[in-house]
Amino acid sequence: MNEVQKKLLVHGEVIIVGIDVAKHNHWARIYNQIELDVVKPFKFHNSKEGYYRLVAKMEEAKEKARATKVVIGMEPTGHYWKPLAWFLQEQGYTVVIVNPYHVKRRKEEVDNSPTKNDRKDAGIIAKVVKDGNFLHCLLPKGKYAELRNLTVTRRQQRRKLNSALNQLQAILDEYFPELGQVFKNLLGKAAQWVLRNCPFPRLILAYKLEELATALKEASNHRVGMKRAQALYQTAQGSIGVTEGLTGAQHKLNACLDEIAFYQKQIEQTEAAMADILAGIDIAGNLLSIPGIGLVTVAGFLGEIGDPQNYEHWKQIQKLAGLNLSEQSSGQKNGQSKISKRGRAELRNLLYQASLTLVAKNREFKALYHYFLTRRENPLKKKQALIAIAVKLLRVMYGLARKKENYDSDKVLGDYRRAQLQQAA
Repeated sequence: MNEVQKKLLVHGEVIIVGIDVAKHNHWARIYNQIELDVVKPFKFHNSKEGYYRLVAKMEEAKEKARATKVVIGMEPTGHYWKPLAWFLQEQGYTVVIVNPYHVKRRKEEVDNSPTKNDRKDAGIIAKVVKDGNFLHCLLPKGKYAELRNLTVTRRQQRRKLNSALNQLQAILDEYFPELGQVFKNLLGKAAQWVLRNCPFPRLILAYKLEELATALKEASNHRVGMKRAQALYQTAQGSIGVTEGLTGAQHKLNACLDEIAFYQKQIEQTEAAMADILAGIDIAGNLLSIPGIGLVTVAGFLGEIGDPQNYEHWKQIQKLAGLNLSEQSSGQKNGQSKISKRGRAELRNLLYQASLTLVAKNREFKALYHYFLTRRENPLKKKQALIAIAVKLLRVMYGLARKKENYDSDKVLGDYRRAQLQQAA
């Protein structure tokens, strides 16, 4: 929705409803074109009965103001707004969302007071909508809604897995801090055997060297053996780890290892479910054709934005991700341009993390990244260049999804950019 469409939506014979959402009770204010209450501000319960009370009040206000349109605005904070937004859209109403930052800035403008109350906030939301500072509420549907839930689930599981891994490292730092010198990957088969059977120096030294080598060889399918056993043995002999409370520490370690295995299994199952959903989305294959982009990135991208066909231009997604540039300038001073970060942080982070992989594995993106760093005019710092790569990835993914085409290395840079790269080489 562009700026002209926004202005047309909130002008004319329209009433604007601002709703301040809470867990149990919501507040609503209904304004006409000159920002006067059409009906008295009211509270309604977060229930089906409360929702129908809101509908009745809106219809009453619509008739009273002789309006032909109803536009409803709310802040997308927390999760309490989602059932109400779904209900109102199913009833045929136009629902828009406002940036909490805009609402916060307008609070003191109303009565020159930082006072916060639900009635006041509902009115401010309505005023923000009236000014055209809103986004259309695109709730994911069908397979895109499934991907949204799976993406959130995997993100939560990954955080819990990272927490368990940090706990594992904390235990080792106390009782066997040198183990990481022997095993770079503590999740490998040989390292896991050690952690399960002899995680502390005293337990390792209780084995004969030959027994230790044989056990490591069997655990790792013959990838490691005597050489690793000797390194482990020597490291255990010179360890500075704590030697008291080993029985309790081993119990704590086993519980931590069980937790890690549990979340690893959960993530595998979630990713398998993602693959099943993506198999039913025709454009998923187009996005997966990008070298360096995998299933998790594609599922997360589609889960965050929904159907790409809902967007008229890639810049709408750029703004949704908070990757649009903003400049702070005043008088004779020209400020540095930075991304706004006024969007979905998870979408922005997903694209940024994907850019790290692309500059390492994708030939075209790697060349573009190097160009951004070394060009004569306005060379970028590493993080700035990665953000530029993330925006480029967004454009490519949007283009492939809209056109339903596979990745083409000849097209991704374009003649102009390719000429720049050749000139800079």
